[in-house]
Amino acid sequence: IAARLRVAAPVLLPGLGAAPHWQVVVARVEWADGDGQTGRIAQTLLEEILVDPHATGPEQSDRIAVAHTGEEAVALVPLPAVSSEHDGSEAGVLADALLESVREPLSAGLDGDGRVTLGVSAAVHSAEGLRGALEEARHARRVAAARPGRVCAAGHQELASHVLLLPFVPDDVRRAFTARLLDPLRDYDRRHRAELIPTLEAFLDSDGSWTRCANRLHLHVNTLRYRVGRIEQLTGRDLSRLEDKLDFFLALRMS
Repeated sequence: IAARLRVAAPVLLPGLGAAPHWQVVVARVEWADGDGQTGRIAQTLLEEILVDPHATGPEQSDRIAVAHTGEEAVALVPLPAVSSEHDGSEAGVLADALLESVREPLSAGLDGDGRVTLGVSAAVHSAEGLRGALEEARHARRVAAARPGRVCAAGHQELASHVLLLPFVPDDVRRAFTARLLDPLRDYDRRHRAELIPTLEAFLDSDGSWTRCANRLHLHVNTLRYRVGRIEQLTGRDLSRLEDKLDFFLALRMS
């Protein structure tokens, strides 16, 4: 494979004296009626959205190799080898930019009946890295699939944080974990309109800063302290402890 990629490099990226880097993009299309013939649709989709309208030289769609298997399509995208250090600075497909360019038209085309999820790997500079890039793109797509919305994408940058783990938590474990921590607060909010859940979210988003959180919620600090105290009383947790803050953070993300 490595030898064939080197031979193909002048055709894929004409005018460049070095072999290209590569990225892998994975796409999956799902329909509400459960139609399993979605791999070819995902392949066609990748062939369309990965073409750069400003590219020069041979037709860019001829450079990008796209195939499908089952419900999944995989694209191998050649990139210029702009750095010899392979430090991650190479230009290439960015998940955020890709999502921004396709979200609106694809959401309109799906018309509430389907869903598209995309995963993008980091660039690799050898054939030996392609297997890892494929797995990375697949993991990123699963992260995207765990998000709400008709069209979602995730990139390799997100795999270095907790978001990589959340899609792989079984649904029953996810429900039990979030219910144990958040249901007492939701029940209290329903009965008393106390806004404990929004307070908890703002407190964690403010990194536990009383002043910033109070300003954000337009509350007196003493009112905020009362709400946080009520959260701790209802859940048996201590929001001054990192472990308990982390548990609440993950519960909110998984809910």
